[in-house]
Amino acid sequence: MLLLALDTATSAVTVALHDGDHVVAEESLVDSRRHAETLTPMISSVVAAAGKSPVDLTAIAVGVGPGPFTGLRVGLATAGTLGLALDIPVHGVCSLDALAYAVARADTPPADFVVAADARRKEVYWARYRTTGESVERTSGMPQVSRPEELPEEIRSLPAAGRGPTLYPEFFAAALSPLDVPAGALASYAVRELAAGRDLLPLQPLYLRQPDAKPATAQKSVLPR
Repeated sequence: MLLLALDTATSAVTVALHDGDHVVAEESLVDSRRHAETLTPMISSVVAAAGKSPVDLTAIAVGVGPGPFTGLRVGLATAGTLGLALDIPVHGVCSLDALAYAVARADTPPADFVVAADARRKEVYWARYRTTGESVERTSGMPQVSRPEELPEEIRSLPAAGRGPTLYPEFFAAALSPLDVPAGALASYAVRELAAGRDLLPLQPLYLRQPDAKPATAQKSVLPR
């Protein structure tokens, strides 16, 4: 196996390669405005660093969000195009799950915690998790988007990973690392789930809300009134 993992759902552009046993190469760059410019060169760099070529890839795992519309679609479009070109499967992973998996793999992970990613508009994408051995279980159902001050008190009382607690520290009990999705954790999570025979997600974005930019519903007159 040689699985390529990538995510553009958070402020980081992140790419990793996993050989079925461990992560063999990984790169990340925090730049929320240059996902499109940096992702493809980063993929080439990571593949080359592992001494491989694209034809050696056997699968792709990509974060499907939740995340901002523009950044998220860069990762999904790139993963889908590579999968078609190389004729290999492409698996979706909830980006919050990948971030939570990174928390669970820490030396002393909390038993119960929250992942709260920046959703802009003074909101966060969030979900609650429980550490289960070396893995993690989402315990709050589907991810949600909320204003931090409107989060349930039981959620606000838990330690939280992601950029939410750094942006809105008054609404979270404590901040955990990491701030953004690490592709190495996403890759390890995907490999673990596939090895256990569990299905991952389809290649469909998890937006939770409508994009900021919307097409005009009618033509506007440019003539003076």
